[in-house]
Amino acid sequence: MAIPLMVALAVFAAIVGAFVGSGAFGGVPVKDAADGWLGADSTLLAPGTGAFVVWTFIYLGLAVYAVWQLGATARSSPTQRALRPLAAASAILNALWLAVVQLGWLGISVLVILALLLVLIRIFMLLVQEPVADPTERWIMWLTFGPYLGWVNVATVANMAAWLASLGAGRGAGWTQPMAAVLVVIAVFIGAGTVLYSRGRMAAALAMVWGIAWIGVGRSDGGMSSMVVAATAFIGAGALLVFTLGAGVSLTSRRRQMHEVRP
Repeated sequence: MAIPLMVALAVFAAIVGAFVGSGAFGGVPVKDAADGWLGADSTLLAPGTGAFVVWTFIYLGLAVYAVWQLGATARSSPTQRALRPLAAASAILNALWLAVVQLGWLGISVLVILALLLVLIRIFMLLVQEPVADPTERWIMWLTFGPYLGWVNVATVANMAAWLASLGAGRGAGWTQPMAAVLVVIAVFIGAGTVLYSRGRMAAALAMVWGIAWIGVGRSDGGMSSMVVAATAFIGAGALLVFTLGAGVSLTSRRRQMHEVRP
């Protein structure tokens, strides 16, 4: 029971940290921390302000997971034995990222979010490699850690762009908009890759559709507008959405048929 309790404490500590990072309890909002480099108009790859509502869904999923994994079914699950340390690590890294951003350590925040991304990728891989039999467990895991991974993929790119911009990289250079557009396209392919690798799981890709579309919104108005990046983001998000829904339904149906024909 000790490990499940530690996981729950880590998750709820991350949620409290999120409240502080939103400006509640006297904390500095993330968009204003680190000299404002994480704001919606700070770089060409910063998502618009409305994008961050996705954290509400992610934290809700983490809270449900934290409570559920304390139960008897989760305590007997071999999948949870493998994933609990990673789930706790993701929550701790999330809280740590908010802490270093509050301190203005933008370069350190890049290292932290990269570590968080690697942990979430590992969770994603384990969920694919060791399919969960219990339907409740399967839904909780995919609807929590799928969007978590998808959003952190987009956030990592935005965080790195903010750090590089704070160092003066590309300031006034003509290559910054084409480079940003290329990175958006790469993000689209990564999103498609998650659907193919997971044989039809769509949660991570849909979160990336959300994040990429909001990059388009951010570049369509405000102080860092770019029609090149905005158009690429909107087209890329649309293409990824169509691919995700089409391939996801097809692969999911094929996966179910394979399970039905097994003796």
